[in-house]
Formats: sequence, C-alpha cells, structure tokens
Amino acid sequence: MDDILAKLPRAFAGATVLVLGDVMLDRFVYGAVDRISPEAPVPVIAVERETVMLGGAGNVARNVAALGGRAVLVGVIGDDDAGRTLTDLIDREASLDSALIVDPKRRTTEKTRYISGSHQMLRADREDRGDADATVLLAAFNAHLRQVDVVVLSDYAKGVLSVPVLRAAIAAANAAGKPVIVDPKSRDLSRYDGATLVKPNRREAAEATGVTGSGDEAAAEAANAILAAAPNLASALVTRGGAGMTLAVRGAAPVHLPATALEVFDVSGAGDTVAATLALALAVGAAPLDAARLANLAAGLVVAKIGTDVVTADELVGLALGAHGDPGQDKIADRDGALAIVASWRARGLRVGFTNGCFDLLHPGHVSLLAQARAACDRLIVGLNTDASVQRLKGPTRPVQKEGARATVLASLSSVDLVVLFDEETPLGLIKAFRPDVLVKGADYTVETVVGSDVVLGYGGRVVLAELKAGQSTTNLIGRMNAPA
Repeated sequence: MDDILAKLPRAFAGATVLVLGDVMLDRFVYGAVDRISPEAPVPVIAVERETVMLGGAGNVARNVAALGGRAVLVGVIGDDDAGRTLTDLIDREASLDSALIVDPKRRTTEKTRYISGSHQMLRADREDRGDADATVLLAAFNAHLRQVDVVVLSDYAKGVLSVPVLRAAIAAANAAGKPVIVDPKSRDLSRYDGATLVKPNRREAAEATGVTGSGDEAAAEAANAILAAAPNLASALVTRGGAGMTLAVRGAAPVHLPATALEVFDVSGAGDTVAATLALALAVGAAPLDAARLANLAAGLVVAKIGTDVVTADELVGLALGAHGDPGQDKIADRDGALAIVASWRARGLRVGFTNGCFDLLHPGHVSLLAQARAACDRLIVGLNTDASVQRLKGPTRPVQKEGARATVLASLSSVDLVVLFDEETPLGLIKAFRPDVLVKGADYTVETVVGSDVVLGYGGRVVLAELKAGQSTTNLIGRMNAPA
C-alpha cells in the first residue's frame, strides 16, 4: 500500500509518549443469568469470573507499549484496592512507566461491567468528578516532559484535565517543542487550543460545532469549524467509524480517509489505538496526513479484533505494504503477547481452552484431539514444546521438524487460535499464567495425571480427556519411515 507508512512503525521503538489524563480500571464480571430475583423483577447473575484491564488514559499508554514505543502515564488514583490493582497492571507492562498521583480523598475511577453470555447487563461506575490537584499533576507532567517525544492528553471528563491543567500542559509542551495530541471529552474544543491535533469522534464533533450529518461535506465543515473556534490549534481529525476519518490541517483543504476494516467485530478502545498511533507517528517525524493515514490503518486492524485489543508495529507494517503474509503467523505469540490476547478474549466473555504437546509430525490423531479441544471452548491455546524441550523428552533425534515449522503448521489449523512455545518440561507455567477455563489432554491420561489439572480444578475450571485415534502416533510414523523398503 505505501512504503512510507511501512517505515514509520519500524521507528516506534525509539519513541516515548507522555500520556496525561483520566486513568481508569475496567472490570468485567462474567456469569450466568437463569432466573429472576424474588425480591424485585431483576435478573440474578451467578458470578463465574472477573477480569481487569487498564482503561481510559491507561489504555492509550498500553497501546503505545504494544506498538513498540515507551509510555509514561501521569494521572490520579485513590488510596484504594482499585488503585492498587491498576498499579499492578501497569507494573506488568515492561514498556510502561507510571507517575501516578495517589489522592487519599479521591476514588480511583472504576467501571464494572456485568456480562452474561455476550450481553452487558449492567455497568456500575465508581468515580469522583471534581478537579484534581493541578499543582501536583503539572509537577509530575513537567518532571517527565523533557524525556519524551510527544504528549497525549486523554480526556474522559473525570477531573484530571481541568482548564488550568490543559493550558499549562499545552503551553509547556509547545515551549519544549513536543507535539500534543488531544482525545477530547468536552463540547468546548477551544479549551484544547494550542495543541497539534485534536481527535473528536463524529458525535463529539457534532456536539462541539452543531454541524450534523454523516457525509464527507459535513465532516469537513465540522473539522473546519473546530479550527475556527481554536485559532492556535494546528489540525483536527474527525473519526467517523465506518465512514473513515477526515483530517483538516490549518491552511489546507480537508482530506477524507476511507475506513480500512474488512470486518468489524468490536470498536471498544479503537479511539485509544488511534491516539497512540498518531502520537508515535508524529514522534518519529511523520507529517500529519501520514500520521492520520497510519492511524486509520491501525483503527481498521483493531476493530477487526475481539474485545478491547491492541495493534502491533508488525501488523501495521504488513498492512501498509499490502502483504499480510501467512495469516497463521498472527496466531503465534510469546507469553506476554499471548496474555494480552487472552485478556481481550475474556473481555468478550469467551471461554479459553488449553492443550499442549510436541506436535512433531502432525497426523490425524493430533487433528482429532485439537478439534475436540476446540469444541470444548471458544478459543484454544496450544502450548508447544521448543526444540530443546522436545530433545529432553524424546531424545537427541527429535524433533523431526524445528519449532518454527511446527508452530506454523499448528497455526494454520482452524481449530487453533493461539500457539505459545514453552521451554520447560511441562506447561505448568503457561497454565498458571493463562488460567484456562478448560484443560484438554488425550484419554491416555487420567484427570489426576494431567499436568495442571489440580490448578484448573482448584479455581473452578474443568479437565477434558479427548478420545484418541487408534494407531496414530509420531513414533509409529517415524518407525514406518525408517523401515526397510
């Protein structure tokens, strides 16, 4: 598609983004609803499990890290369990540094969604909307400003980005020569005057300007109206969902970018992905139009994923070049990458299964086992022994195929959703990390002898023993191959 766009993500690893804004904890509570309360005409949800994710400005920072950049997150949390959970999530991100301010008088913003099946039954918010301490926030912001390449102001109207904080932060960034990207949450977009780019969605742009309509002409009129209301704002990017984006740069005609998504599964967090991509592209020297074009590609990728997900630099490069390569390669991940994918599955209420093996020479027995495993869950992870691990288990003549080839063959199967290599003799570490809902092994095991069965059963998961196809084994195949003609 474009060599220029393909070059930009490769430079993201050298960029650092300072994210200032409303940090939130997103909590998802999953369960089954099969009765109505006798106390009131409301459904009763039997809670099965919970997951937590970084939300708000935290999700922007998480997207920066996923794209290969480094993020410094500045915001406010309370002295409470939600704040401590949020801090723990940040600590797990190697490329994310936090400068969070703990305010004991303020609750950590927390959104809890109750989900049954694929339906959200209720959302409960815990938050304080009063203005946060501007002096302390700006001190943390200014302490990191010189060390970064670009600034993102992520406004969710929870009180961090008050007018005094916005004006001071934008002025300080301008004085330091740092581009400023704003994801707004106010009808008065003039409060972001002086920024490099403001990124409202279509509804926010309509509320701010009074310009309605879904066509290109209305989007251009709204973008120009935003620039007219803020004389020191350099550009406005109106994101329009399935209609794409419209970029207006002061002094130039608006440009319309068509949507790139072939399929849309979930738009959750897409705006945060766009903000992170814009920031990193500008940080590495992209022109505003190229940054917007790359962000448009990132949006197309992330809405085709399930749940609040992220995009990687490699995915952007592949799409920009118009060469996706082997689609199965997207299913092969390291442990950290896999954890992020699994979290996005669980955010959608999907049941996660796990099985493992060497899968040296794939045969019908393997195919049958994997099909049975996939039938027992919504998404299946396969833990695959590395070459060194196979040698320790099977001897110096194995494996026949190297780990890369074995992973590629597995990833090509429709029954397999994710392949993760492990070097240990057992997959216990992966099982503890992924906490699968369903653990699957062949029926030549018993439940008691399946590695990790005690862990999975201990938190309420289940163990499935798949039927085996008689006479199917890699050892038998190798024996027949080596037999005299």
